[in-house]
Amino acid sequence: MAVSYNKLWKMLIDKNISKTELTHLAGITTNAMAKLGRNEDVRVKTLEKLCTSLDCKLDDIVEFVPDKQKGKR
Repeated sequence: MAVSYNKLWKMLIDKNISKTELTHLAGITTNAMAKLGRNEDVRVKTLEKLCTSLDCKLDDIVEFVPDKQKGKR
């Protein structure tokens, strides 16, 4: 399974919050924000801080998408 944070980016647009503002609001590192931007794994604590700051649940900002199966039809 792959991780997608597209829901997070949509929420930021809807709430008119920049990534820089969110970094300061949530107290996360710029490195963690960069990982989110690349849909890479981040610590659960980072996700908890985001959810607390945005007053949302985990499934409001994270989506798990199935990996494409190679060679299968």
